[in-house]
Amino acid sequence: MPGVPLRPSPIRSPLRRAWQLSAWRLAAIVLGCLLLGFALGQPWPLLALGLAAILAWHYLQLRTVLGRLNRRERLEPPEGRGVFAELTRVLHDRQRENRERKRRLLGTLRAFRQAAAALPDAVVVLDRREQRIDWFNEASERLLGLSYPTDIGSRFCNLVRSPRVTAWMESGAGEPLLDVQGTGEESLRLSMRLIDYTTEQQLLIARDISKLLHLEQVRRDFVANVSHELRTPLTVLHGYLDMLEPEDVPEWAGMLGEMRRQSGRMTQIVEDLLTLSRLESRDSLPLETVEMASMLASLQGEAEALSAGRHCIEVVDSAGVDLFGSHKELHSAFSNLVINAVRYTPAGGAIRVEFSLADQGGAHLCVVDTGPGIAPQHIPRLTERFYRVSTSRSRDSGGTGLGLAIVKHILQLHQAQLRIESEPGRGSRFCCEFDSAHCRIRSADAVDAAS
Repeated sequence: MPGVPLRPSPIRSPLRRAWQLSAWRLAAIVLGCLLLGFALGQPWPLLALGLAAILAWHYLQLRTVLGRLNRRERLEPPEGRGVFAELTRVLHDRQRENRERKRRLLGTLRAFRQAAAALPDAVVVLDRREQRIDWFNEASERLLGLSYPTDIGSRFCNLVRSPRVTAWMESGAGEPLLDVQGTGEESLRLSMRLIDYTTEQQLLIARDISKLLHLEQVRRDFVANVSHELRTPLTVLHGYLDMLEPEDVPEWAGMLGEMRRQSGRMTQIVEDLLTLSRLESRDSLPLETVEMASMLASLQGEAEALSAGRHCIEVVDSAGVDLFGSHKELHSAFSNLVINAVRYTPAGGAIRVEFSLADQGGAHLCVVDTGPGIAPQHIPRLTERFYRVSTSRSRDSGGTGLGLAIVKHILQLHQAQLRIESEPGRGSRFCCEFDSAHCRIRSADAVDAAS
């Protein structure tokens, strides 16, 4: 009939044919037993005997199949027909599929292990609970001093006996660990990273950074040496320029003034480069209690002297704590931020220095201005050396392009961070964030002096 879809003819699957064949066989046996029983005058006993024989045969076939599966024997393709032959065929196909899948998985695992073994970095698989070693590659023997197979199952921290590594792993290893002493050569330096591998395992990767650190040291030495050597010729130039008075040579007045400004700027760059080299070569600073009341008063005086009445300057101290760090270096960092705010804020603008407690503990010192602001794409690069948002503006203000780099390094030595928020046309906010370990409750004498 038109409009009525034709129903496809059903396809008889092998399993259905096997069930039908077994059902016909069972019916034939039952019918045969009944016919023979009626012929002998004992139909029901013969039927019961036949059903018992069928049940026994089925149990025997099940016992045979289960026994072969329990012994993990390889099943061969069946030759007969029926339910048990189909069951054997299905199990044979599943065994073949499992063998092929296992072969593929083993090949993939072997390829991954070969790739991991060929890596120049040390790769160690650790148990998540006790950090015991489950596996490691060949580079781990050279970089970490591990030995196969004796170190398999041992705790990693017991083999790599380094207090820094132990403390790092016990703290959760959130950030990479840099400049770790490796085994073998004394010049071997490593960086370590711990990655969550599975719910029960972690992946430790150790990389040889000896060459990178050596190149970084060469760069620092070069900058420090060049900056130091430039001091002498600059001192000579300053001396001769100081001897030349513009009043004595009026036609050279403009040229002498520009030479003095540029030589002074060059001297400041050299001093900033030497400061950066000194900070980069240190791992820590001598710590002392930094009285923030006097520090803020000093910053306010510097800002007002540089501003010369062109800005509204306000200092707010609501923290009630002092900092624990290097007074000299912290003053340098804070002063850099305040001087930048004064230099880049137009006349009539406002500058606010805030020292307050943080919500999660610790303290913040923020310098807020109403200057031109900074576009978002420049903010991540502000702490790079000599990076300038506007070359002309930096040149006019007398900046060297190194101030924020110095601030970042000083804060890093205090385990603090520099957070920058800015929007073009709405000013900028530079915050130095200190944790609670670098805060001290202000003494009563300091409170009385501040009040």
